[in-house]
Amino acid sequence: MFFTRTSIAGAYLIDLDPRVDHRGSFARAFCKQEFAGAGIEFDILQCNLAHTNHAGVVLGLHFQEKPVEDNKLVRCVSGAVFDALVDMRVDSSTYREVLWVKLDAVARQALFVPGGVAHGYQALVNHTEFLYLTDQYYSPGLEKGVRFDDPSIAVPWPLPPVDVAERDRNWPLLA
Repeated sequence: MFFTRTSIAGAYLIDLDPRVDHRGSFARAFCKQEFAGAGIEFDILQCNLAHTNHAGVVLGLHFQEKPVEDNKLVRCVSGAVFDALVDMRVDSSTYREVLWVKLDAVARQALFVPGGVAHGYQALVNHTEFLYLTDQYYSPGLEKGVRFDDPSIAVPWPLPPVDVAERDRNWPLLA
């Protein structure tokens, strides 16, 4: 795996290092030792798979508060997503910085999202599958969010957002 730092402290784009021959390819998608070698401590406790029926659906932007800030490793395994992060860690050098990347099943990149960073995505094609691994259990009482259309962060969703959950439409604005 190849780890590339992003503009948000502690967030990395992760490329596979596939072995390829006439049959296809094989690549390691996660290795605790390789992550540790990149300075990332990540003990997976939960694996979640989301299916989005149609393009334009926006999910997020979510994060969990201390003591259960959850690191995430996310990957689009079928289809494509526009993935967005907002650093919500008050003590971070990149506080409130926004990052967006396209993740798809062709490039097979993953994104490591540090705890305290809000995460959300928009399906770019119908029937998208999105996998995410976390190092904390979901704690509904400690989940927070950033509104997907907050003008202070201005996430440039590539498609008109549709079917946004009521909860995600009702997070308070940051400003």
